Amino acid sequence: MTTRGRFGRLWARITGQWHLERLAAVEEKVAKFGRAQREELGIQRERLDGVSATLATRASAESLRDVSRRLEDLHVAFAQQDRAFSEAFERSRLLDEQGVDDRRLARRVEAFLRHDRPVIVGPWTGEVGFELLYWVPFVRRMVAVYGLPPERLIVVSRGGVAPWYGALATDYSDVFSFFSPGEFRAATEARKKQRLVGAFDVDVVKRVVAARKLGRVDMLHPGMMYRLFMPVWKDLATCSRVDKYAAYEKIDAADVAVPPGLPASYVAARFYFSDCFPDTPENRAFVVSTINTISRQTPVVLLNTPFAVDDHHDFDAAGDRVFGIAAEHMAPEQNLAVQTAVIARARAFVGTYGGYAYLAPLCGVPSLAFYSHKTFKVQHLNVAQRAFEQLVGPSLVTIDVSDLALVHLALASGVHAG
Repeated sequence: MTTRGRFGRLWARITGQWHLERLAAVEEKVAKFGRAQREELGIQRERLDGVSATLATRASAESLRDVSRRLEDLHVAFAQQDRAFSEAFERSRLLDEQGVDDRRLARRVEAFLRHDRPVIVGPWTGEVGFELLYWVPFVRRMVAVYGLPPERLIVVSRGGVAPWYGALATDYSDVFSFFSPGEFRAATEARKKQRLVGAFDVDVVKRVVAARKLGRVDMLHPGMMYRLFMPVWKDLATCSRVDKYAAYEKIDAADVAVPPGLPASYVAARFYFSDCFPDTPENRAFVVSTINTISRQTPVVLLNTPFAVDDHHDFDAAGDRVFGIAAEHMAPEQNLAVQTAVIARARAFVGTYGGYAYLAPLCGVPSLAFYSHKTFKVQHLNVAQRAFEQLVGPSLVTIDVSDLALVHLALASGVHAG
């Protein structure tokens, strides 16, 4: 082999092109085999049809029915074999795609280690639940696996969520330091999932770089995480894929001050209307009844914010033992930090199923969440329960509002039986 040929093969291995070429060759061979199998199945079906036609003219009615049943069984068997092969081929294609994504991520993160430029982690502008359940654990795993120095990371998110990242957020920058809640909502309401680097992401990074007088930076963008976990959310891969790329830790909010005037012991609550808990008279009545019932036993602290950054609308309630957080303690760039501190010191959390229901167990607080329409993907709930089991702490209990009558009946039966 010539020197040029050896160098070409070496270069292909270094860049990963060699793996891609091998995958392409394997895929072509599998596809060729599949086409041959399908052609053979077609030939066999034609032969069976011919035999059936011959028997129709030569055999008795009884023997013809018997043979026809056998031929039908063969047709079914061939169809099942064809479907099984198609499904196996599709699975192999999906595994191939996941393997390509795995290698793309590895090359990207390894490139960070070839220099000492700052790495922008984010910017995260999406949902609370996805940040807690996927993004923060993903970043934590990347740092642990590849040895990225935390002092090089600049975590960029919103609402003062540095405590969620723990030791990873030695340097944190808040989006609300540059944009108002209204500007944030206008820029993000049409794009909840950051699968690609968007115009607003670029704008945020530019503001961070300018404010800190940084030079060239790298970016660990949420799109990398979305690409890796999408097969799980689409039911094309198991939760073990999340396990591979996520590392969970409890949130320590001890350094975040709780607003003054709150009771010493309380239950934190956050009810808002969403797709899985729409604004209906029944749901409004349920929230009022739930908060009133709890407040008769222990004070309730509502986590409502004085502004909105998405399409979720808080439900407000009143009562002698129902407390709110004053607006002056809920500045946009600190509102999530304050809510985290309030939840972390609560006896329990009660509210709408969603991101806050995940936040409570991560803070070591039991969580009870309600929904009335099962519009959410059950995969997210499965991932959450697995994570909470790993942390060996309080868990999340979800209840359909329509099942409450049965719950009440069971509790009443238990009381009478005792």
